[in-house]
Amino acid sequence: MIPSYLLSLREGLEAALLIGIVLGALKKMGHSRLNPVVWGGTVSAVVISILVAQVLIRLGTSLEGDAEKIFEGTTMLLAAGVLTWMIFWMRSQARSLKSDLESDIRQVTLGGGKKALFILAFVAILREGVELALFLTAARMTSSAQQTLIGAALGLGTAILLGWSLFATTAKLNLRRFFQVTGVLLIIFAAGLVAHGVHEFVEVGWIPPIIDPLWDVNFVLSEKSPVGLILNALFGYNGDPSLTEIMAYLAYFFAIFLGFRLIFSSNLVTRKV
Repeated sequence: MIPSYLLSLREGLEAALLIGIVLGALKKMGHSRLNPVVWGGTVSAVVISILVAQVLIRLGTSLEGDAEKIFEGTTMLLAAGVLTWMIFWMRSQARSLKSDLESDIRQVTLGGGKKALFILAFVAILREGVELALFLTAARMTSSAQQTLIGAALGLGTAILLGWSLFATTAKLNLRRFFQVTGVLLIIFAAGLVAHGVHEFVEVGWIPPIIDPLWDVNFVLSEKSPVGLILNALFGYNGDPSLTEIMAYLAYFFAIFLGFRLIFSSNLVTRKV
């Protein structure tokens, strides 16, 4: 439930911020009459995102044997990749996101195109919705459907309340710190998805385990115990992993380290220029 809550909270708040920026820009420009167009694009994107989630989940539950393992492994690795891209993209684009979006809205309103404004809102929210659908599908594979749905509902509900409080009241949220903290948690979750995905491919025989198991601590903390299940869903805990899984887990963190170092170096160069 915790992974789906964090994923839904983050994606939901990003969507709320995007909607708030669009509506705020329209109000500033004196085009509040176009608000229904924005909401129309938003609702359409949400509906399609729900349909995508249903298709992914039904496809996963309809498969059996190696096909199911291949689907789960592919979905987990794809979700980890998209989740990582999202974190890096948000870190690099956060400062200019509002100004860039307001510039796009200004061009759309000057052209008088309701269709263009609809597409702008639709695409912005659809990206968040499809990402969340993919993430929840991957999260569903590490926990029950009920826990995933409850976590998603609570996360989206919290995001709606936070988004409303940001734009309708004087409440302030340190968004930079929020995205930093959730970013760290989601990176750990993504590392678990990578390990899970590799584990599925090892079971199919697509990747050699090298040493299997590398260790076995299930007698101390079983991955099927209540605590083990929570750790498995959050961090990809496996009481008897193969060497390949551990290598994939550590390689992911090393890639993250290199990615953040590259961003930090590019920011230093930009500031000097």
